[in-house]
Amino acid sequence: MAATVRSIRSGSSASQRPQAKPQAAPRPQLKLISNTRDDHERSVFGRVLEWTRTRTAPMMHVAVAVVFLAATLIGALMLRTQMVQNSFEAAEVKRHISVLTQDIDDDQAKLDQLVAELPDKASEMGMVSKGGAATIDLQGYQQPKDAEGGTQ
Repeated sequence: MAATVRSIRSGSSASQRPQAKPQAAPRPQLKLISNTRDDHERSVFGRVLEWTRTRTAPMMHVAVAVVFLAATLIGALMLRTQMVQNSFEAAEVKRHISVLTQDIDDDQAKLDQLVAELPDKASEMGMVSKGGAATIDLQGYQQPKDAEGGTQ
């Protein structure tokens, strides 16, 4: 019942009020806003400094994070530099091994050529090859007993 009473009162009071002419909303005014900050606050460092002052994060946490990031960057650069240097040294060693292998092959070819020319040069010098090869086996050799304490 209370709801019906209110609606009646609301309706009755609205009908008793004089109707007013609606007024237009005032037109918004344009205003020039100038930047009151200094030049150092416009920089990145100034913004970070202002942020640390206005936030609950202390300046020490930001400093530790910056130092950690800088140390990580420097460590990564040093590691990359060392890897490039090691790669260059490995390439130099491989090149040096290749040169030495070529030198060994050249010397072996020269030695084979000299061994092949040896019989011809020996015959030019008047050397005669012996027909059969003679070998002496000294493993079963025993020294004669009279030669042990004897005179020479």
